[in-house]
Amino acid sequence: MSAETSPLSAAATHARSYRTHAGLPSLAGLASFPQAVEPGLSVEESVRRLKVHHYAWKRVHQVLLARLTSEPIYELKMAFSLHAHIAAEHVAAIRARVGEMREPPLGLDRIPHPGLELLFDEIRQAPTTEEFLIGLYELVLPALQDAMQRHRREAHPVADQPTIRMLRFALLEAEDLIDYGGRAVSALVGAEARAAAVPGVAVLVQSLVAAGGLDGVAPKGELPARRHSAVPFRYDGVPRRDVRFPDPYNMGVNAEVFLYDPAMPADGKVLMMYYKRLREIDVPEMMASIIAETPDKPWGYYRDMTRQLWDEARHAMLGEVGFVAAGVDWPEHVRVNFTWSLGLNTQLTPKERHAVLYFIEQGLMPKTGKRHEWEVAISSRNPLAATIQDFDWADEVLHARVGRDWYVSDMPSPHEAVAYGDRCWSKVLMGWEQWRQSGLTGHANWWTGLYHEHCERNGITPDPRAAAFDVSYQSVRADLRDLSASA
Repeated sequence: MSAETSPLSAAATHARSYRTHAGLPSLAGLASFPQAVEPGLSVEESVRRLKVHHYAWKRVHQVLLARLTSEPIYELKMAFSLHAHIAAEHVAAIRARVGEMREPPLGLDRIPHPGLELLFDEIRQAPTTEEFLIGLYELVLPALQDAMQRHRREAHPVADQPTIRMLRFALLEAEDLIDYGGRAVSALVGAEARAAAVPGVAVLVQSLVAAGGLDGVAPKGELPARRHSAVPFRYDGVPRRDVRFPDPYNMGVNAEVFLYDPAMPADGKVLMMYYKRLREIDVPEMMASIIAETPDKPWGYYRDMTRQLWDEARHAMLGEVGFVAAGVDWPEHVRVNFTWSLGLNTQLTPKERHAVLYFIEQGLMPKTGKRHEWEVAISSRNPLAATIQDFDWADEVLHARVGRDWYVSDMPSPHEAVAYGDRCWSKVLMGWEQWRQSGLTGHANWWTGLYHEHCERNGITPDPRAAAFDVSYQSVRADLRDLSASA
């Protein structure tokens, strides 16, 4: 039978002349009939490609969290938090779709090809931030974008519409990630760094070719030898900060004592809350360690925990926004510490860290916690502060639910869950005097300079009580356990 007289050719010819009622869009607007008479991908092939997309998004999530804590650049910590959250959401969406397509058991934990495993292992262990950014944002995410676009084009527009819809949203956010990565590479990767990354990137390209691309449809090549990942990966839980955090051991200003003192002025309390929000950089640094070092959980665990991690990163950025709105140069005047994430990551197990996180969250729910901060913001008549605290409080309610679902559910009782968190928190040693004697910090009272700068820029007469505030965490030892860097 010639091509001109084949059933498909005849169907296409008829479809081109087919007319809908009153010229209405055909097939609910999903496709024209000439498009719909093409067979598209089978269920088997669509699922096979979805499984590769799933693996790619899952590994994107993993490599981002593997690098977040040890990445010193603040903006990248925040972006990695967002991008890991986005990746976790797309993993969840793909898992749900595959489960709808005759696929029990799903087989989603299988590695689609050794080349893809090598690809992501090499990116995770890239020796520099620059090479990591090039590998993830210039190579892998564009390759994933291409694979998903091809899948969307080749899937049947009606029969496989749920897959196409899911891919549409994934492609929108993949574009956002690629755009951010391109700008980050332009800002951070110079000619020297790019030249140094060439051998490592060559291994990534060869790995991708060996797998036939990020959907496995291209001809496959030979698997290259491991380079950076020849040495087994070890998670680095020690937080690192850039030059805007020159005194990360500083515990010289007890924010909670100031905030809960009814004698202190509302504008000063708002400023202190901005500090508390920005200090939440600690939480993604710590939560990344829990997620990275807790294997074999249902994907719902990783999705929910990464959502909380991203929320905490948003809170830190909202503190930054608050300082900008107040006209304050926070890197000049504020000393944001990392002692909480450092202590938990280096002294506790992942389960113990989660226990401490839940214990602190329980303390944030009563009136002396998030509601109090929101009420302070309302009383200050500062609309931005009110918005920040309104959503901060709402997020913490969600986080309490995450804690109940994934921590409390593994404990004998809710009471024991809180008590265990209390015991774990008591184990964490804060080396106040040790850090001072070793020259890591003088625990300087940076608050006075910050408060005077704020008052001067905003035409406010300094309140003498706020200006004289000089209470450290060491001087009020009982408050050390209430250090809510995870607020």
